[in-house]
Amino acid sequence: MASSINASTSGAGGVITTADNTGILNIQSAASTVLAIASSGTTVTGTGSYSGNLSFNSGYGSTAVAYGCRAWVNFNGTGTVAIRGSGNVTSITDNGAGDYTMNFTTAMPDVNYAPAIATQRNGVNSAVWGSVKYDSTMATSNVRIATVDVSPTSTDPQGVFVAIFR
Repeated sequence: MASSINASTSGAGGVITTADNTGILNIQSAASTVLAIASSGTTVTGTGSYSGNLSFNSGYGSTAVAYGCRAWVNFNGTGTVAIRGSGNVTSITDNGAGDYTMNFTTAMPDVNYAPAIATQRNGVNSAVWGSVKYDSTMATSNVRIATVDVSPTSTDPQGVFVAIFR
């Protein structure tokens, strides 16, 4: 059992609270957990032991640990590189044609993150692909991105979109 705040369909005011000392806070709707926050080393049913993770049920039938986007950026890759929108990204460094470094505001906890990269093509009959630069090492403070066209030649796409998951 865990401490719970329950938006109930019955009861005064529709809110029921219960408390214990398990270190887990459940947010419930009609007695079904939709969000769980646990203190270090505690266990939420079905998710195992973890340290301070957030779990939620987004209609999938069970509460599971959420793996959030730690950083994201949408930037113009041509001419003067310019960030259009971002989260946890301080800047983009233009290292040359199709070669960018995405600098994090807050460092990743380790280098075991997963970058998801997409690009906006440059013309009607062109395609551009993005990846982590093949000859670089992922760092906790930044990641280096390469973009190439079909030839394959390094190229600056109209748009580069990167999300970092960990």
